[in-house]
Amino acid sequence: MLRQLQEMQEKMARIQEDLGLKEVEGTSGGGVVRVRANGHQKILSVEISPDAVDPQDVELLQDMVLAAVNEALDRSREVAANELGQLTAGIGLPPGLI
Repeated sequence: MLRQLQEMQEKMARIQEDLGLKEVEGTSGGGVVRVRANGHQKILSVEISPDAVDPQDVELLQDMVLAAVNEALDRSREVAANELGQLTAGIGLPPGLI
């Protein structure tokens, strides 16, 4: 059992490292705002099309950025949950326990 735990720790460390290399994207406004994040839920970039910039409606742009960030972070969490879920499935632990 101790050996299994050590193997699981090693696999988890590799998965955590790999998550930093995985990238996801969130968009809003039909793609005029794009946000990229990695599997560690770190925002890598924010791209805003010039078409989205209306000085008369800054609130809309703020809402679109917020929506794209939240979508990217949601996708990043899904990737992490899937990767870690594969690890726990192999030893019979319920997903989300780790």
